Amino acid sequence: LEGEQILDVRYRLQKMPGGSVALPVLGEKLTEQHLRALRRSGTAEGPCRLTRLQDPVPSKAAGVRTPAQKLRHELRRLVVGSGESWSEELERDVPRSWQRHGDLVLLSEDNFSAALWEKLGPVLWETVASALGAQRLARRGRVSPGGLRSPSVTLLLGQDGWVEHVDNGIRYTFDVTKCMFSPGNITEKLRVASLPCSGEVLVDLYAGRIGYFTLPYLVHAAAAFAHACEWNGHAVEALRRNLALNGVQDRCRIHPGDNRQVSGAARTGRSARCTASCSPALSFQLELRDVADRVNLGLIPSSEEGWPVACRVLKKDMGGVLHIHHNVEALPAAAHQQPAVSRDEPRMTEEAGSVGREDRERECQSPKDTENRGKETWVARVRPEWQRWAEATAMRIRGLLEELHGRPWRTSILHIEAVKSYAPHVHHVVLDLECRPTRP
Repeated sequence: LEGEQILDVRYRLQKMPGGSVALPVLGEKLTEQHLRALRRSGTAEGPCRLTRLQDPVPSKAAGVRTPAQKLRHELRRLVVGSGESWSEELERDVPRSWQRHGDLVLLSEDNFSAALWEKLGPVLWETVASALGAQRLARRGRVSPGGLRSPSVTLLLGQDGWVEHVDNGIRYTFDVTKCMFSPGNITEKLRVASLPCSGEVLVDLYAGRIGYFTLPYLVHAAAAFAHACEWNGHAVEALRRNLALNGVQDRCRIHPGDNRQVSGAARTGRSARCTASCSPALSFQLELRDVADRVNLGLIPSSEEGWPVACRVLKKDMGGVLHIHHNVEALPAAAHQQPAVSRDEPRMTEEAGSVGREDRERECQSPKDTENRGKETWVARVRPEWQRWAEATAMRIRGLLEELHGRPWRTSILHIEAVKSYAPHVHHVVLDLECRPTRP
């Protein structure tokens, strides 16, 4: 029966009166030929026959529900128990996925939109939390427009939205109603953690709202010191807590405010300071120059407004590496017209210069290259649109550096990393760009 996939695993085998055993089968698959073969296998004392049971006993496996199944079952029972009818509309409105942060579950904005849910009142959220094993519930809405990218999250059950999340051994705490946490960036955070940053000074121009990249640079990549820039006051508070949680608060200075702007204090030479509650309405200039071995520009869809600042903070005598995030559009037709380039064999223009083999290998390692050296690894293909954007960016950065310092510089494409698909035909990529002054 198992070999023919006729045994019905949803039900248990049952002992019957007279010592026989009932084997649950799928009636629609059981043919007369199967019955004849089964009867021939019986004994004179107990021939095989087909019978029907009114109340078969479910198997243990059938009794185990997934969290989504359990949630749907409890909600259906709540709706029917309140005198309402369960419908296909309600069935479609029940979430099948969610984010969990400790005892808080974050639901999607696309669920619980039917009018009936509102009629059920607070008992609805208590039922959802109980079914999912949570103490607190929140539902996210659209991300607010503008550079702050603050989440629109409503707390449905519980007193506050502060949660703790562990990611690659790093502890993050943040208020889900004020700050965002993007699990989609995990591959880039792992790659950052593997970069050789020992003894280096990092400037993170967009501190990832809660330290997405600042913390991996400090905790795993062993950067000597980090300057973390962030203009969302709520994220600044979360970043302060996260630095302390991971014991690296003495190796990081937070610069709150909009690092693109020049304040009145900066123009007149006075010191500019901003507290954790500062907003982008307060003009601010980053008081850093000539300090960075490495600059992280982790802002999408584009970090271009921060490129002049990144050039200014790079060490003017030695240069360094920029990690430039960008959303690049790749049209399907164009992608098929030109061959893709291996991401570990980047092309370089004459303007971009070149880089030594050792430096290229060192900078181009992916997390799997570093952690599983010698094992087979997945290699992404660099699309022509990514390569063209990288080459144009390299030329633009070189021009900014030469204008700033009044002497020749070279920029070399070390690596192009695909982080994730951001939208149809739009990919979030990171360019590792080496920038060095040309020796006379």
